[in-house]
Amino acid sequence: MIVYGKQIFFYILEHHKDLVKELYLAKECDKATFAKIVKSGFKIKKLDFKTAQAYAKGGNHQGFLLDIKQNSFADLNEIKKNDFIVMLYGISDVGNIGAIIRTAYALGVGALIFIGEKLAMEGIIRTSSGAALDLPIVLSNNALNVINELKQVGFYFYASDSSGKEIHSIKINDNKKVLILGSEGYGLSSKIIKKCDECVGIAMKNNFDSLNVNAAFAILCDRIINA
Repeated sequence: MIVYGKQIFFYILEHHKDLVKELYLAKECDKATFAKIVKSGFKIKKLDFKTAQAYAKGGNHQGFLLDIKQNSFADLNEIKKNDFIVMLYGISDVGNIGAIIRTAYALGVGALIFIGEKLAMEGIIRTSSGAALDLPIVLSNNALNVINELKQVGFYFYASDSSGKEIHSIKINDNKKVLILGSEGYGLSSKIIKKCDECVGIAMKNNFDSLNVNAAFAILCDRIINA
């Protein structure tokens, strides 16, 4: 699995060295940067620009690329011990998913559940700045089954919706919690919202009706964690 970009390159070398299979450079580095790479102990493979572009599928690799082992998804049973979990339902944009994972990990979320058939981890690792390697991620294609299973072990569910109660006006439940977010275009289905215990939203001003899903998540997440 190829990941690229200077920031993610050095993050993985520092925090997940065991995942690295091969290390590639497609640019000349200053002495300090080159010494740091050499110190990692990996053999450096030089790539020409055209090959590096092919490896990165046209992405902005900045001359730094890694081939890393495919990371495995967590099992639902493994994450039941966490106090706060985030579930993404219908979100498909890699940038938004990665940004949510980065924010979730930074704010202290215990795990993330992605509802879908697959998840493009190369892009998610990059757009999350590496946080996707540290936050347990469960992949499931059945949201209702996941909700039922987690409710059986005491989780309280918050659905994010523009019609929900203003998040700062409610008392946050003391139980273990799951926050579910839907896509920017369609949000959550009524069936999913009805399965949740409470529906929450963010008050808007200046005649504007929505936030990017990552911005909305950050506000809701911070409120739930720091209530």
